[in-house]
Amino acid sequence: MPTRFLIVPQWQGSSSSRAMQLLDGAAAIAGDLPASATTTVDVPMEAGESLGTGVHRLSSIAAIRDRALAALTELSAIGNGTVVTIGGDCGAELASVEHAVASREHGRVALVWLDAHADLNTPNTSPSGAFHGMVLRALLGEAPEPLAATGTAKLSPEAVVLAGTRELDDGEAAYVDEAGIRTLSPDRLHTPDALVAAVEATGAAAVYVHIDLDVLDPGSISGVQFPEPFGLTPDELVAAILALRGRFDLAGAGIMEFAPRNPDAASDDLPVILRILGALTKQNP
Repeated sequence: MPTRFLIVPQWQGSSSSRAMQLLDGAAAIAGDLPASATTTVDVPMEAGESLGTGVHRLSSIAAIRDRALAALTELSAIGNGTVVTIGGDCGAELASVEHAVASREHGRVALVWLDAHADLNTPNTSPSGAFHGMVLRALLGEAPEPLAATGTAKLSPEAVVLAGTRELDDGEAAYVDEAGIRTLSPDRLHTPDALVAAVEATGAAAVYVHIDLDVLDPGSISGVQFPEPFGLTPDELVAAILALRGRFDLAGAGIMEFAPRNPDAASDDLPVILRILGALTKQNP
C-alpha cells in the first residue's frame, strides 16, 4: 500500500521563541511530497488557553488532536496504507500514535522514540509548561484529561523504547527508572542491533517510529529548536529505521520539530530530511 502523509503544522506545543518557524518547516517538507498523497490538518493560529491544567495552549492543542484524529480515521476508511506524520512540534503526533496503537491492525505496537529529549514531563514536573515536553507521558495515559491517551490507545511503559535520548529533566529521569522504560543512548546506536533487540524484548509485532530531528547531532542539521550535542549521524538514523522496518511491520511514523531560520537554511537541511523520509517509505527495505 502507498504511504500517506499527514501534515500537522502545530506550533502551540513548543516553548521556543521560534515556535512559529515550525509552520515553515512543515511547509518546506510538504513541498517535496506528492500532493495526491498528502493531507493537511487545519491548525488554528490562536495560541489557545491552558484551562487551568498547567499545559500552555491546551485548548488549541486538543482541537488539533481532534482534527488530526478525524483525518486519520478518514484515511483508514479508504485503506490508504501507512501514514507518516509531519510536524510541527512533537505534540502534532499525538493523534497519529494513538490511532496506530488503538487500531491493532498490526498486532501489538511498540513505540520507538528517537529524540534527544524524553518528553516525559507532566504539568507538575515540566519546567516550561509546554506540551512538547509532555507528549510521551500523555501517550502513557498521564496528562490532563483532554490530552491523555485512554483505553486501547494508551501505551504501557514496556512498549516504549527511548533511543538517542541524552537530555532528561530530573522528573523524567526518575520516571524512566521507576517505570523501567528501555533507553538507548546515542553511543549504543552506532549499529542498529541493540535497538532491534530492545523492540524485540517488548514482544511487539509492529513499530511506530517517532523522529524528533534533534535526535541528530547538531553538526548534521541546523533547523532544530533545542539542539543537543553528541547525537546520531544521518547514516546511523537511516540504518536504525531500515533495520526496524526489516524486522517489524511499520504501524506509522512521524518527523517532528523542523524549524528552519529561513528558506536557505531549510534548503540546506532538506537533503537529510528526505533521506530519513526515504528510509521510512522505501518499499521492501
